[in-house]
Amino acid sequence: MLEWHKEIVKQFQKSFGISNYGLLWIFFMEGFIIGGLIIYFIK
Repeated sequence: MLEWHKEIVKQFQKSFGISNYGLLWIFFMEGFIIGGLIIYFIK
């Protein structure tokens, strides 16, 4: 499953022309938003 996920991420990165640095920012913001939503609904 790990290899499958790596391939999906590589395909996403290649299709949108995103660098590794840009990909890290996208995942950081995704985690920030999801974490905020979880905290919002728990309170």
